[in-house]
Amino acid sequence: MLASEDLKKSLEKMTHHPGVYRMLDADGTLIYVGKAKDLKKRVASYFGKKPDSPKTRALIRQIRDVDVTVTRTEAEALLLESNLIKQHKPRYNVVLRDDKSYPYLYLSTDNEFPRLSFYRGAKSGAGQYFGPYPSAKSARRTLNLTQKLFRIRQCDDNFFRNRSRPCLQYQIKRCTAPCVGLVSPGDYREDVKHTVMFLEGRNEEVIRELTAPMQKAADGLDYERAAQYRDQIISLRKIQENQYITAPRGELDIVACYMEGGYACVQVFFIRGGLNLGNKAFFPGHTGELTEAQVLNAFLPQYYLTGSRNRPAPGEILVSHPVADAETLMTLLSERRGKSVRLRQRHRSERRKWVEMALNNAEIALRTRLSSRDDYVSRFENLQGSLGLNEPVERIECFDVSHTSGEATVAACVVFNHGGAVKTDYRKFNIKDAPAGDDYAAISQAFNRRYSRIKKEEGKLPDLILIDGGKGQVGSIRAVAEELQLDEVTLLGVAKGKARKPGMERLVFSDGKTEASLAPDSPALHLIQEIRDEAHRFAVTGHRQQRNRKRSRSVLEDVEGVGSKRRRELIRYFGGLQGVSRAGVEELARAPGISHNLAKKIYASFHGDEA
Repeated sequence: MLASEDLKKSLEKMTHHPGVYRMLDADGTLIYVGKAKDLKKRVASYFGKKPDSPKTRALIRQIRDVDVTVTRTEAEALLLESNLIKQHKPRYNVVLRDDKSYPYLYLSTDNEFPRLSFYRGAKSGAGQYFGPYPSAKSARRTLNLTQKLFRIRQCDDNFFRNRSRPCLQYQIKRCTAPCVGLVSPGDYREDVKHTVMFLEGRNEEVIRELTAPMQKAADGLDYERAAQYRDQIISLRKIQENQYITAPRGELDIVACYMEGGYACVQVFFIRGGLNLGNKAFFPGHTGELTEAQVLNAFLPQYYLTGSRNRPAPGEILVSHPVADAETLMTLLSERRGKSVRLRQRHRSERRKWVEMALNNAEIALRTRLSSRDDYVSRFENLQGSLGLNEPVERIECFDVSHTSGEATVAACVVFNHGGAVKTDYRKFNIKDAPAGDDYAAISQAFNRRYSRIKKEEGKLPDLILIDGGKGQVGSIRAVAEELQLDEVTLLGVAKGKARKPGMERLVFSDGKTEASLAPDSPALHLIQEIRDEAHRFAVTGHRQQRNRKRSRSVLEDVEGVGSKRRRELIRYFGGLQGVSRAGVEELARAPGISHNLAKKIYASFHGDEA
């Protein structure tokens, strides 16, 4: 395809130095960014013989001008290209939509009882950082695991200083309650030491250190203490057995790309300290007719060189397909890290299995996404963007309460993920201890029961919790969420507008002060409405069942000493339940098998007092 006269003149004056070229359309919009070792040769190649790719032909038809920036080296050109793509997201470039910082686990070292907590941001505080983790979910999973194994506190310092009794974490054996002196500083330091060793991948050393005190406790007949050490050792052994990737003290990333139907998925596995910290799937845009190698070639610079500085490259990166700019990329990554970074493109034995595992994960993730792309996945992504959340929303739980003037109060919890409603995870809670008609107390009780059990049994926590209600409902569960240390789960109240019409909802965040509203035609709002309405339906259904069951239940069933046989005899003797309710104590005592004391209990069950 031939260039216009103006473009030809520009090409004739173009330099042979390395640099970056930017292609603009008739409106001056940037539509493509590229880098070149020789700018003149690379740009001229677009206007020679007719290209084979329809995407490239479409690009060339729209080019009206080309700007260039000369750099000293090809490495500088690669870095500038990545930054421009990240900034402008040109229509014809492969674009990585991921500019969030990555989470760490942070161990404070500035007090007697260090805290292990989830952390995101610059590593500026005094203490130790472990990670980065591919997602908040994987970081929380490791945090929960360490809490179970070594019982290090996770509460913030203000919560810690103001305790007068152990919190729920102590009751479910996830903390040793240093806040109220139930563990000595020396024993707590040992737990901290083992936590650090575990997070550094030194499981065998931890097991060796736990074996001796276990034996000592057993010899001293302290079997409860010995059992604790034994359980820790067993758990550590299970973790090692389930750890597919074993790279002692190694730090590496495994990056694999799978393509189907013009769409691409890139899976990144994080290995730190020999531990598999988890993996994350990316779905770059504008992949079109590219190959897996071309997608990786565009993905890697954007992933490691642009966006968050909180994403350092490890010493080794295994890739599933050959990368054209491998040498240049390694140079830049090594300069940024201050140490050597190697990009491995050929693999043998164990490492080949790791790459195959990453490829298999990429294939599964892409096919799952394609199968539901037009439904819940896109709506969940829209919700994440609308709420400005750092992490993808994969699981949402919603609570609602239903009752009739305080009678038969039932709270319901429904669950949605990328596949829609997860009805096997729905739960109903019969509220008994809360005052009749107190929705705040009811929702608080259901919330506590739900997530106490999940924390204790290491169940799956949601990314977002919706509450059908406004500031009052959100405020009622805030203290419970703090007690359960659900810091990384977003809480959101869904309050009806003044007219109580769909589309007028106000979203109340967990602080009870921040509010937001979404456009009536927003897919995110439609998703919230669907989940809220399903929670309402489930709560109403549960309430009606409970109310009908209560109203159809014989009062005699609650009287101690009156079994099924005596109930039948009483109803036969008095001609029905109504006759029993009208009888006095003396009349009841004349019925077969009914003593005077039992007659008084039966009378009281109908009349509320004893005669």
